[in-house]
Amino acid sequence: MNSIFLRIYGGMLAVLVLVGILGGLSLHLVNEVRAGQHRERLAQGTFSLMADNLAGQTDVERTRSLLIWERLLGVPLDLQPMAMRTLDASQRSRLQSGLVVVEKTGPHAAQVLRQVGREDLLLVAQIKQVSEQLARATLYLLADELVRYPVTEQQRRLAEIKTSKGFGFDIALQRIERASLDDDQRRRVEEGDTVMALDKDGDSIRVFSGLSGSPWVLEIGPLRQLNPYPPQLLVLIAFLGLCMIGLVVYLLVRQLERRVSGLEVAATRIAQGSLNTRVPADDADSVGRLAAAFNAMAEHLQRSLEMQRELVRAVSHELRTPVARLRFGLEMIESASSEQARAKHLLGMDGDIQDLDRLVDEMLTYARLEQGAPALHFQPVDLDALFERVIAELAPLRADVRLLRGACSGGDNAGAWVEAEPRYLHRALQNLVSNALRHAESQVRLTYQLSAEDCRIDVEDDGPGIPENVWDRIFTPFTRLDDSRARASGGHGLGLSIVRRIVYWHGGRAIVGHGTVLAGARFSLAWPRSQAHS
Repeated sequence: MNSIFLRIYGGMLAVLVLVGILGGLSLHLVNEVRAGQHRERLAQGTFSLMADNLAGQTDVERTRSLLIWERLLGVPLDLQPMAMRTLDASQRSRLQSGLVVVEKTGPHAAQVLRQVGREDLLLVAQIKQVSEQLARATLYLLADELVRYPVTEQQRRLAEIKTSKGFGFDIALQRIERASLDDDQRRRVEEGDTVMALDKDGDSIRVFSGLSGSPWVLEIGPLRQLNPYPPQLLVLIAFLGLCMIGLVVYLLVRQLERRVSGLEVAATRIAQGSLNTRVPADDADSVGRLAAAFNAMAEHLQRSLEMQRELVRAVSHELRTPVARLRFGLEMIESASSEQARAKHLLGMDGDIQDLDRLVDEMLTYARLEQGAPALHFQPVDLDALFERVIAELAPLRADVRLLRGACSGGDNAGAWVEAEPRYLHRALQNLVSNALRHAESQVRLTYQLSAEDCRIDVEDDGPGIPENVWDRIFTPFTRLDDSRARASGGHGLGLSIVRRIVYWHGGRAIVGHGTVLAGARFSLAWPRSQAHS
């Protein structure tokens, strides 16, 4: 598991560390944004009440109200023209919508801005923190507003204030006996004092104040201190994420390692000589495709080695006969009684040497074609001229067999042109015609058929033909249906294999079947008329 697992897991760890750093920065930014939003929610209702009250007052009344509110809040208040402030579009939009804007001026200090009605005037407060005084000032402003209404209308008016001013905390009117107060706190509320009570959960407070001439108690809260997300939370999330990622990676990589190990074992077995070893290739993922490619490589390797062994056996068999005849010829030369007998044996030995030379030439050609695609230089080839050349070369080999052209189709006045490698196409047609001449009784016929896309050459003879049960192996190296006849005619069983390989590199195929005009065998070469040039 060391290599792949540790690499993937190490990469995941590096990514997680990077995510942790970015997460820490994001956490700090989120806490800053939350703190600003918290301050705005707490200040929204109180400063909206003050700004709206200032909107309908004279300058003298405004000065007196600011002095009173400064003592209540314990923070300096001021009225400034909006043009004196440098505000962005978002801040201006908030102010014009009746919302407050909190500008941070230090680690624990901020300015609260609120537009006074529709005037080009801002109420500005310099605060360091939201304190008990803000709660007391809020209660004072609410009480001052509610006492102007009859007792029966105070609940409705408070609901209107909550809706219009946008308080960031709850405000309510309730009977004093229902308030969560002890006896001492109830007494102080009845005396007109402001009381702060700690909630049962211990992390928030509620502030109570009585209304003069009213049975109601004004309550605001719960008021909670902002709890920023702790860095420990990020560490915990990173640790749990690392554990989950490690588990998932381990489960995934374990199966991957098992499949790769199977490939390694199979490769080792093939290297040790077990060529029939294969690996499962059922999945469609990359490892499955690798396994399929591995199996294809193993099959190709097995076929190549089997073909090599067969080739060695066949070559050994083919070489044994002419070598034996040469040895016999040498012995006969030594015991020859006349020059005429010696010349006869020398002529036979020369034929055996030519037979060996042809065998070696065919073996080298076949091996060169089997190793891979040769350097093919495709160019236009005139089939009419090719037919005339092959007929002129091979017709003298058997004077008792007529070698002629049949009815061809697809040519025109400009000739029957196809794209091919001239030397190899000539060799392929030469091999087919030579094979037909060896087995024909009286006639061999050459024809071609051309279309816009394809071309086809047919070579027919009137010999005994080829049984259908051997059509699938007739192009296999050293395959001979009748060893005695082939040996007598000089065949080695490589000519048709060379033909198949040549037409394969032309993008076509070699076909064997029964003759349509003559009664013997018919060999056909079919390939695209135009070749793709690289």
